[in-house]
Amino acid sequence: MAAQASWLGEAPAVNDSISVEIKDTVSRTIGLDIGERSGDGLPRIVGNSDALRRVLGMVRVVAPTIATVLINGETGTGKELIAEAIHKCGDRSNGPFVKVNCAAIPAGLLESELFGHERGAFTGAVTRGIGRFERAHRGTLFLDEIGDLPLELQPKILRVLQERQFERLGGAATIHTDVRVICATHRNLVEMVEEREFRADLFYRLSVFPIELPPLRDRPEDIRLLVHHFAMDYAARMRKPIVAIAVEFMAALARHSWPGNVRELQNFIERSVILSKGAVLNGSLPELTYKNLSAPVTLEEAERSHILQTLQQTAGAVGGPNGAAVRLGLPRTTLIAKMQRLGINRGRLSELPGRATAVPGTNSWE
Repeated sequence: MAAQASWLGEAPAVNDSISVEIKDTVSRTIGLDIGERSGDGLPRIVGNSDALRRVLGMVRVVAPTIATVLINGETGTGKELIAEAIHKCGDRSNGPFVKVNCAAIPAGLLESELFGHERGAFTGAVTRGIGRFERAHRGTLFLDEIGDLPLELQPKILRVLQERQFERLGGAATIHTDVRVICATHRNLVEMVEEREFRADLFYRLSVFPIELPPLRDRPEDIRLLVHHFAMDYAARMRKPIVAIAVEFMAALARHSWPGNVRELQNFIERSVILSKGAVLNGSLPELTYKNLSAPVTLEEAERSHILQTLQQTAGAVGGPNGAAVRLGLPRTTLIAKMQRLGINRGRLSELPGRATAVPGTNSWE
């Protein structure tokens, strides 16, 4: 039987210290250690790394204020959880927590969504619409993916932040609002300001209190705690009789870089729980091994990696109706030129399964 890391007291555990650590750490990370102040409904933030503790320390400092907060971090790092924690731990915890994803709403509808509209303001506006700023009165408005906010709307957001007032679309009456704004983005707003894709005055107004969320690869000590938390949660929801996690599986999870961060890990554990058939949670280690290859860090490396993956899918074939050129949407000659420029030669392609892809003595590819 494979070695197991158990989380249930009655089940044997190979490493008791690991089991105890997981239980104690999870219990101490509920509510940022100030649950007595904010009551129930706090977001569940799991982790015990120094990097996460620094973030939670900043949350505790800024939560009692009304300062605008800018949360920056890669996709899947938990920006919304941190925003909700700031709201729940502050003086506005009894007020509404209104969320808007600026990237998910078409630009033509975003103004109405944020500020509301009067009847007849545009085709289809048969009734008055209340915007998110108005709904968040005396509460918190969370603007997710603020880096995707259209330039034409940025002056209106700046005005609300500075003057605490706005007008509905198609209306003349000025509406005053008391709302705290928390923003989040995975984009580099400093570079966007330099490239004139984001207003400098709005950036300075939003970044009163910036919080940088670390990617999961920078806090690997939290991976085991997160795996334990997600496994218990999904096992309970799906009524799976899982009582332990295979040590080999946990070690593979801990070694993986998780480019999609906590969200990717959560989805993988959910899938593993769905597929589990016994009391020990295990998973597809080959998949993790493949995904743990070094991620491309430059455009050239990303292009080379994508072409190589496509060639692997086509068994090395470049031309033809099922070749890599068709899949990549490129003329065959263009793809060959790219391959030569990127150093994808016969030696590299010979590592791929399938036939040889270069014809000796010629400059053509099969």
